[in-house]
Amino acid sequence: MTAGIRIALREMTAMSDGLIRPALRTVPEEPDQVLRLARFREAHPGVAVGAGYGWWQGRIPEQNGETVITRYTLKALLDKLDELMGNQANG
Repeated sequence: MTAGIRIALREMTAMSDGLIRPALRTVPEEPDQVLRLARFREAHPGVAVGAGYGWWQGRIPEQNGETVITRYTLKALLDKLDELMGNQANG
């Protein structure tokens, strides 16, 4: 297990005690997506990925602002981010 994957798993555990708990209910249904998220974060450290109440969101920094993508599942978000950023971290 790489350091990035360990960090992603630790972040998921830490976030479960915060305001993000409802969105993380999707993770048990998509356990492979947590590892995919870790790989994506390693490949694209400038892209912020987080969760809220029932949604996942990615923010891609741009020269004159940012692009924000919101999806209901982590898989759907990572699919869209891969489409926009390139398929470098897909698993």
